[in-house]
Amino acid sequence: MKGYGQFCPIAKAAEIFCERWTALVIRNLGAGAERFNDIHRGVPHMSATLLTKRLRKLEAEGLVRRRRGPSGKSWTYHLTHAGAEFLPLVGALGIWGQRWTRRELQEGELDLGLLIWGLEYSVDPTAFGPDRHVLRLSVSDQPEHKRLYWFVCEAGTLDLCVSDPGGATDLFLEATLGSLIRVYRGDVALETAIDDGRLKVDGAPKHIRRLRRWFNFDEMAKTRAVEDGPARQMASPPRT
Repeated sequence: MKGYGQFCPIAKAAEIFCERWTALVIRNLGAGAERFNDIHRGVPHMSATLLTKRLRKLEAEGLVRRRRGPSGKSWTYHLTHAGAEFLPLVGALGIWGQRWTRRELQEGELDLGLLIWGLEYSVDPTAFGPDRHVLRLSVSDQPEHKRLYWFVCEAGTLDLCVSDPGGATDLFLEATLGSLIRVYRGDVALETAIDDGRLKVDGAPKHIRRLRRWFNFDEMAKTRAVEDGPARQMASPPRT
């Protein structure tokens, strides 16, 4: 990104933060993604080459620190104190976007991989207690080989499986990709989606009651859209 040629601190910070993809890379690191492939899964339309370039720049600016992985053959990436100070800005961007730019999902935005990544890094694995609990998610309108996902919650940790991990399954969830994104994004309340059948849930009542806690909706999902916001005005037909 070409610099602004200004001494203003806002301009200097924007030269780093406002470069394309950088805010999303910081978002992914702040969510807990540490390995390169896990960071990349949260920005699936960004090339691996460009992600490498962005991480190197963030490291050079002192916002990211690399560490050797447990095997010694790979690296993990972590926000420094300076990098973590960007996280409130990322959150504020998200809340502003929810309030002012929320609109109907476009065809290219129905991204299954990004949804599963988002759930993996946002749900609360402690919602059902310390014992092992398994949730099976069926994305009903996806091809068979991409339809089923298991979330194994145990001792405060979460494992995402793409094949049956065995043992008992405590909750069965089923919905289309669009419906799941709308629940995850906060467009449709969880209870509303269950009541009208957009999200089918089967399991013990005590587990169903904890499902909202498991989804762990953040402030972005809780933010209500402005009904006459610019995005909705642009989507509405002009008045005559």
